[in-house]
Amino acid sequence: MKYKILILLLLIFNLSFAQNNLDKTEIENIQKLINLFKTKNVDGISKVITYPLNREYPIPSVKNEADLKKRFNQIFDKTIVDEISNSKIDQWSEVGWRGIMLNNGDLWIESDGKIKALNYQSNFELTQKKNLISNGKSKLHSSLKTFKSPTYKIQTKNYLIRIDELANEKYRYASWKIGKSETSKPDLILTNGTVRMEGSGGNHTIIFKKGEYNYEIYRGIIGEKDAPEISLTVEKNKKKILYQAGKLLE
Repeated sequence: MKYKILILLLLIFNLSFAQNNLDKTEIENIQKLINLFKTKNVDGISKVITYPLNREYPIPSVKNEADLKKRFNQIFDKTIVDEISNSKIDQWSEVGWRGIMLNNGDLWIESDGKIKALNYQSNFELTQKKNLISNGKSKLHSSLKTFKSPTYKIQTKNYLIRIDELANEKYRYASWKIGKSETSKPDLILTNGTVRMEGSGGNHTIIFKKGEYNYEIYRGIIGEKDAPEISLTVEKNKKKILYQAGKLLE
């Protein structure tokens, strides 16, 4: 997706500004994590992850320790295991409240050493995503079957919302009132959505315009612990008329 390229560019650009002044405890926690991957201690690794561990939609998130153990080799292939286990402390950088990242942000951890985000996709997951997309298209209303890649499926208090990337690198917004499904005709479809990046952690807003209205989907990938993972804001003539926190659906 286009916004992923932007995320990568921003991470590389901001790497020079990252704080490498890790304290003694943080260094010890990083070293413990490195050792867990060196020995491929799946039991130990499963205990130092903040769940759910999100994967790229429509791949299901990792729900708990048992799920992680079952899917470990699918997610943490040799490439990412080697990157973590062979890393040196100077490859880890503190990026303010966002946490500590490895290299250009493939892995993010908290100061206590717990994994909070994995921005890496194995070959298994790439194939899995392709198959899930193909299967998912058959369940959609005919007006929504054409797209490049699904981005998010969201539920707020009142709406079911689907965001897809189109072939022209723009985004499409489709929504239904709660109680309806994706097999029915959407109550609202918006196209020509664009992405606005929010800092270096991958947070972003997808913006759709319709006359005097702005519809904004904010995705907080790296954020405060109690912050909603995704939200909908609607503005009319730049005045907020609706805000609803949401949750990602699989």
